[in-house]
Amino acid sequence: MKWGRKPARSNEADLLGEIAEGVHGIEAIFDRALRLRWISPSIERLTGFAPDACTAAADLFELLVFESDRAFCRRMVGQVLADGLPQDFELRLVTRDGRTVWVAAHWRRRAGADGLRLSAEDIGARKQTEYTLLETVAELRRAQALREHYLLRSNDERQRLAALLNLIRLGILFMDQDRRVLYHNRAMLEIWGYPPDAQLVGYREAALKENVAGVVADPEAYFAHIEETVRERNAASEEYEIRFTDGRIVTDRSTVVRGGDAARSIGRLWIYEDVTAARRISERLVELAERDELTGLYNRRRFHEELERTLADAARRGTEVGLLSFDLDGFKPVNDAFGHQAGDEVLVELALAVGRIVRRNEMFCRIGGDEFALLVPGSTPAGLRELAQRLVEAVAALRFSFADRTVGVTASVGIACFPDNAADAASLIAAADEALYLSKSEGRNRATVSARRCGESARMPASSSDEPDSRED
Repeated sequence: MKWGRKPARSNEADLLGEIAEGVHGIEAIFDRALRLRWISPSIERLTGFAPDACTAAADLFELLVFESDRAFCRRMVGQVLADGLPQDFELRLVTRDGRTVWVAAHWRRRAGADGLRLSAEDIGARKQTEYTLLETVAELRRAQALREHYLLRSNDERQRLAALLNLIRLGILFMDQDRRVLYHNRAMLEIWGYPPDAQLVGYREAALKENVAGVVADPEAYFAHIEETVRERNAASEEYEIRFTDGRIVTDRSTVVRGGDAARSIGRLWIYEDVTAARRISERLVELAERDELTGLYNRRRFHEELERTLADAARRGTEVGLLSFDLDGFKPVNDAFGHQAGDEVLVELALAVGRIVRRNEMFCRIGGDEFALLVPGSTPAGLRELAQRLVEAVAALRFSFADRTVGVTASVGIACFPDNAADAASLIAAADEALYLSKSEGRNRATVSARRCGESARMPASSSDEPDSRED
């Protein structure tokens, strides 16, 4: 029996050795003083320290446990010794070459013995996965925070841009390739007569046309302009003038908006500008430049411009142009006796009276002081004499009451005709003035036709009147 038992104990030891060699985790036995009594050979595979080196170490915790984890490990192991309750926690071991290895440690009090048992498994792969997941989560959070930051900035920029576009007086409308509204500002609503709170985003062009037809003076012409503009897909449109039924004038311009790759169009941007005030100011400036401020008649500058143009046109067409030059008889005594305000009233009333007999194609001008001119295109000598006679009668019929006195003025008229009396503007004016002076010398309140022939020099007769010439600018 004794002989037979020895092989059994030897087989048992070999079996335990094989088991210990096959253990992938760490198994270790400690006494109550936490001195290592035994540790599985797997410790060398995990840390590089041989089992003998571990059992020979004065303090296994100093040898294997990572410095930052030692205090925690000692505290937890002491708690197992104190209350006998098992503890499971993770810690880092230090390898022989200085690396760290994460393990999950399971500390238990030995059954029926005064000491501790440690079972631990390598969790490095799991920890690496956790680190990767944590880094991924952190990166996602950073990306999310960055997106939120840029979204906030984008929203802020959109708000600033929207505020800017709503403050400017230009109407802005953006339509996509399907001719559907993607954006508009407040000025666009105001220009086209929509309520301030109207929301047109998503509207198709057909719906917009229903409103346009009621506010534009010529809807068909405007719609044709839109279609022609949209067909020109690769160019910005020229400025187009839109006249509204309420008298406003609005211009529009548009351009194609390219996408990020510049090869495709994402829509068309329209800009509208109300130029009514600017046009009125421009017209007023032109009026001030070419009209007499007191009477509203065309002034000397405009008279000379129109005379040159009319004569050039008549020369091309082979037609005649008449010129009536006249001033007022008795105007200076009225001006001197009753003041300039009375003189101004006379000039204004005269302009109204003569204006009533002037036809649309004729041009009535105040040359300066009490000197006037009437340009008559397409005239005949007989027609000019008849018009001059009506002018003389209209002026003679005027009556004015100043300081309880009733006064009147008359007109002396000189008549000249292109091309009979002159071949150019300066000669025609001279011929008319010559005839005017003849009217004065012959008694005033009459009209005289120029006797000059084209090409003759002017010869002004001496005035028979003792009235000073009042024809001053």
